[in-house]
Amino acid sequence: MKAIILQEAGKLIAQVHEMPENLSSHEALVKVHRIGICGTDIHAFKGRQPFFTYPRILGHELGVEVIALGDEVYHLKVGDKCSVEPYFNRTLDQAVRRGKTNCGENISVFGVHEDGGMREYFKIDAKYLHPSLSLSYWQLALIEPLAIGYHAIQRAAPVKEDKILVIGAGPIGLATAQFATLASKEVVVMDINAERLAVCQSKLRIKDTIHLKDQNFPIVDVLRKLFDGDLPTVILDATGNPESMKTTLELAAHGGKIVFIGLYQGDFCFHDPLFHRKELTLMASRNALGRDFKQIIELIENGKINTDFWITHRICFDELPDQFEDLFFGNQFVIKAIVEL
Repeated sequence: MKAIILQEAGKLIAQVHEMPENLSSHEALVKVHRIGICGTDIHAFKGRQPFFTYPRILGHELGVEVIALGDEVYHLKVGDKCSVEPYFNRTLDQAVRRGKTNCGENISVFGVHEDGGMREYFKIDAKYLHPSLSLSYWQLALIEPLAIGYHAIQRAAPVKEDKILVIGAGPIGLATAQFATLASKEVVVMDINAERLAVCQSKLRIKDTIHLKDQNFPIVDVLRKLFDGDLPTVILDATGNPESMKTTLELAAHGGKIVFIGLYQGDFCFHDPLFHRKELTLMASRNALGRDFKQIIELIENGKINTDFWITHRICFDELPDQFEDLFFGNQFVIKAIVEL
């Protein structure tokens, strides 16, 4: 079977691998049809992904077809189209026992800590497959990145009265904003990229955005104007930028919540008196839960979430090694690029 390997930083190569064999009773053999490219893949290509080793088969945003099933798999059938939940827990540690399968002590992320789905076939524990009767493989490959944003919204648990600010309009910020609009009518997105903010307005129907490069006034004043004199009660920061993360404490309303989705590889410091004076709640959001995948599939099936705008680039599997660098490090406007097998 065909596979693409990130041999070392900056070097994707095509290889031929043996077909997987010997399914265990709880496993499924799947055929890969679509592979989304995410920020983790891009960072790994450039040698900037922490806790990453080479060589590695990338790929964890997947739309797959069930080819064969172990004897003890009952929730799937051959031919099912599925999304893949790529967060594997090798031990039943404390977090996993408490249902936090997104952040287990020994979690292994498919395509990051172990070889992933950038190949024609692979075996997987069937409990990580989430089927849909109506979604396409293109849509199923979007479920995992959408789940990151969905899980962040679940962490914040906003109510309809909340005023929500999403900082960062990359794919994860867009996903977060998309689900924020289901929770509240007052959602503002802030970014330095005017094209991405235009997507928020035209595709997500978010009325108010803040283009940071165009602002001549303090952001607090801009937010108060947009929120009728108030400040956001929920802030979700998807930048991974320490200065942006620090600023959230200044922008949040008293009694507000802040969720950090983006990861900063370093120490993060903030002014404790400001944190205490406002009695803020500060949370991290990592990965997603199995139930998040199921709920997103249901939302798309029921027409609650529009996926039409997400895929801006479609790439043939065999052409990916030659196109990868130009696509992601050229001047193209990419929301989501998906590889087709």
